[in-house]
Amino acid sequence: MFDRRTPAGEVAAVRDGHAPGALVFDVGRDFETLPPAVAENLLAVVESVDPLEYDEAWIPDGAPETLSKLASDTLTIGAPGDGGVCWTRQTTPPAVFVKPRLAGSPEGFVRFLIAEALVEIGLGVPEHFLGFFGDAYRSLDEAVPLSPADTYQLAAALHTAHVGLSTRDVFAGWADTATDLHAEWDDAGGRLEPRLEDLSRDVAVGRTEFADAAELACNAVKHGVELPTPFDALDTVAYREHGVEFAVRWAEKTFEALEDA
Repeated sequence: MFDRRTPAGEVAAVRDGHAPGALVFDVGRDFETLPPAVAENLLAVVESVDPLEYDEAWIPDGAPETLSKLASDTLTIGAPGDGGVCWTRQTTPPAVFVKPRLAGSPEGFVRFLIAEALVEIGLGVPEHFLGFFGDAYRSLDEAVPLSPADTYQLAAALHTAHVGLSTRDVFAGWADTATDLHAEWDDAGGRLEPRLEDLSRDVAVGRTEFADAAELACNAVKHGVELPTPFDALDTVAYREHGVEFAVRWAEKTFEALEDA
């Protein structure tokens, strides 16, 4: 189920600089959240496991079941929306998982995703948005007129943007030290820009759901590309410094403006 991948070249240097000793695995099957029985198999390939446990009081009624799993004492790794690579600090040493869904993707891009995960491990950011929002997730849920699933997607996007405000400084710094990884980061940002051009209008006329638009725009934060309104307010020092408080207030003001439009 877990096949060890040995980072080399620039990725190995990123690991050594940001997450020394972290392990990288190719996973035998795709997943959003690893089933507990499978997650327990990690004990065969890591030194120890220390499951995270979030406060169940943070979770509003009707929220997706994944959040209840995270709040339990069962080892829960991965969540919907994580993409082709996810990571955890619930193991010693920390671990990065490359999913089969990336089969056929350009190897350079896969290496960038692994390097990104290693940087995030080293920054100490929460593994999941529930660890970022804490009890303020209820405030976000109350602030937006979205379904539980869309609120989950929006919260995940807001967490991604906040992390991206820190990681992009690292990625930009690779211009001289990890040129191949920097090129992948820059190329991915360039491919996002055309998709952002009409995003505000698409949301206004109903061609794009707000949560989908937020996911796209917030993923672009880590690339330092120009964001459309209202998401440009998230690409600020204020969001970087004030985090959750800023995110909830931004959501309140954004939906007030949408209702008045």
